[in-house]
Amino acid sequence: MSDPSRRAGSRGSRPAGPERRSRRRPPSRTGRNAPEGAWIAGRRAVTEAVRAGRAREVLAAVEARGAAGLRELVEACAAAGVEFREVPRSELDHVAADHQGVAARVVPPRALSDHDLRRLAFPSDAVVVVLDGVTDPQNLGAAARTAEAAGVDLLVTRERRSAPMTAAAVRASAGAMLHLPLARVVNLARTLRWLADEAAFTVVGLEERAPASILDAACPTGRVVLVVGSEGAGMSRLVRESCDLLVRLPMHGHVASLNAAASLAAALYGYVLPSRAEGP
Repeated sequence: MSDPSRRAGSRGSRPAGPERRSRRRPPSRTGRNAPEGAWIAGRRAVTEAVRAGRAREVLAAVEARGAAGLRELVEACAAAGVEFREVPRSELDHVAADHQGVAARVVPPRALSDHDLRRLAFPSDAVVVVLDGVTDPQNLGAAARTAEAAGVDLLVTRERRSAPMTAAAVRASAGAMLHLPLARVVNLARTLRWLADEAAFTVVGLEERAPASILDAACPTGRVVLVVGSEGAGMSRLVRESCDLLVRLPMHGHVASLNAAASLAAALYGYVLPSRAEGP
């Protein structure tokens, strides 16, 4: 599988190098995007931001010098030409809470629009994940981390009543959201119909009341959309009706369901990926 917007022909491709850096005082920890970028924290998320070409500068607490994982980050910054500065921990406290001694100013990728989505060239075995009604940034980030790790080509959410790409979501994704293309569309049901009718996708919805489980039948071949609803409410009616088939996760314990990210992981690794050749 390959990324239809940036990975075409190469899953390892990355955006262009860093822009001119600023020495201005970092913004507050509110997480609101400033013109020069937003601040994210945590060693793994910051390292992935550097590798994705999205980091513009990295700050590390002097007190964290020699900490596990910091050498990897320093080497990544050197390789990418990203400014790395050691500062007092109090300076990091101004830009992020619970920063683990590391923060980065990043320029997140722009979310794709309905128009952008319709211009993408999908590979023949593309997998698209659609999240219907996931409103918590932590859940969005966790789902994005799973999707990116599984080699999903595109993540799709609604413009309204869905979690945006915030610093919290990026951190929850361990930086995966900076690698994985995200489309935010006006109408999910309409987008699903377009993917099925015009882009030759089979739309599969996870539905706890579906008659068949992911263990009962193989995933369709070719391009597949996997739709995951919110915990509790599940998929909306119109989105459910836009699916070509519905499958459920077999639940053998006492709990009735899994959260969105866990459900997505089970469906991708237990249903979608076994139908595809092992990638590199």
